[in-house]
Amino acid sequence: MDIENLTIKKASEMLKAGETTSVDLVSACLKNIEKKNKELNIFLEVFEDSLEQAKLADEMIKSGKGTELTGIPIAVKDNILITGKKVSAASKMLENYTASYDAFVIKKLKDAGAILIGRTNMDEFAMGSSTETSAFGAVRNPIDSTRVPGGSSGGSAAAVAAGMCLGALGSDTGGSIRQPAAFCGVVGMKPSYGAVSRNGLIALTSSLDQIGPMTKTSEDAKIIFDCIKGKDELDATSVDLNNLENKKSKSNKIIGVPREWLKEGVEQDVLENFEKSLKQLKKSGYEIKDIALPYSKYSLAVYYVLTPAEVSTNLSRLDGVRYGLRKEGENVADSYSKSRSAGFGVETRRRIILGTYVLSHGYYDAYYNKAWKVRYEIEREFQNIFKEVDFVATPTTPTTAFKFGEKSDPVQMYLSDIFTVPANIAGVCSISIPSGKDKNNLPTAIQFTGAFGEDEFLFAIEKDLRENI
Repeated sequence: MDIENLTIKKASEMLKAGETTSVDLVSACLKNIEKKNKELNIFLEVFEDSLEQAKLADEMIKSGKGTELTGIPIAVKDNILITGKKVSAASKMLENYTASYDAFVIKKLKDAGAILIGRTNMDEFAMGSSTETSAFGAVRNPIDSTRVPGGSSGGSAAAVAAGMCLGALGSDTGGSIRQPAAFCGVVGMKPSYGAVSRNGLIALTSSLDQIGPMTKTSEDAKIIFDCIKGKDELDATSVDLNNLENKKSKSNKIIGVPREWLKEGVEQDVLENFEKSLKQLKKSGYEIKDIALPYSKYSLAVYYVLTPAEVSTNLSRLDGVRYGLRKEGENVADSYSKSRSAGFGVETRRRIILGTYVLSHGYYDAYYNKAWKVRYEIEREFQNIFKEVDFVATPTTPTTAFKFGEKSDPVQMYLSDIFTVPANIAGVCSISIPSGKDKNNLPTAIQFTGAFGEDEFLFAIEKDLRENI
């Protein structure tokens, strides 16, 4: 079985036709994990009951109750809760925390008969763009183990690329699904904000976080997305996309390109591949139109004010008393200090301190309130541009996968998300699709961003792109 190239769609067809079993699929994935995980450090835990899950899935298929995801091995990022399983967000602070309930998306996958094969490594509390900030060691890119897989969902992207699962869940706050998908040569999709419930996701930035699929193809991503989307009464920000009135009635063939974004900091190979992809889409009948998004160039600056502020608030509960690692001190304040110093890594501490600063008296209006005002302008800018175009296209990342330690300067690391962050700030949907290779044979990718609630239209583009490669 060629598990590394097998898609969810094909595997589902094989299962229904009796050409394979879920036990066979899971066994093939487990064999790959056993063979590669020691070097790549992708899985923090492989679930012992995965083969038992597979046996139940095979029975479900035989009884005629199977879905497209029944019997399909899915990996789960280590910040999504699964009842009775550890969930650490790759942090020493939550190293031994066991989930007491299932996240909304996990309930959906379980109901569909999917196999939850294990939890994947990530940047600590999803803060990072390389998976180097994990408290349990960095993940290596399966395409070139001297390079990072991207982050923060680096483990999930690498698991799909390495044939350790057929699909995975990641979370995306500023590009954490799409950027690692680009580095590992897989598809990664960030849904519209609220399209997928955040219930059961360990919060980073509550106003930006979204759970989404990582797969080999857009067709597979749609299968997972269709399963996990939906309104959740336990998440007030969740929406039912089927009830939205602003359904697209246009051609779906007009692509806007913000050329201003591409002038600096983009590797030549990435830029050339992007232009080649646009030409291919033009052959498929798309109109390519230059557009201006003047406010959106401030997205990264807005992100690094709002995210630390929400991080500071969301992680305040992890103090060694209510939750998390506890270190005894001489008094309560000393215990807090020792527990948080031992439990949180450098990047997490950096963002907590920055967030506390921007929320403090005298700086709240100067930074936090101003960032929110700019965010509203960015949202409006995207709403207006989608009256003119159907999608906005950019490279997913300004570079291909970089080597470990290459971006030790935090600002350089933050710039890895310069093309992905605007979609989170605006709350719209976005997908990264593999689009070729650079001179080092590393994957390049193109990103398409669509209007809020029009997620379903993103999945069709890959076919048109592939037809002319």
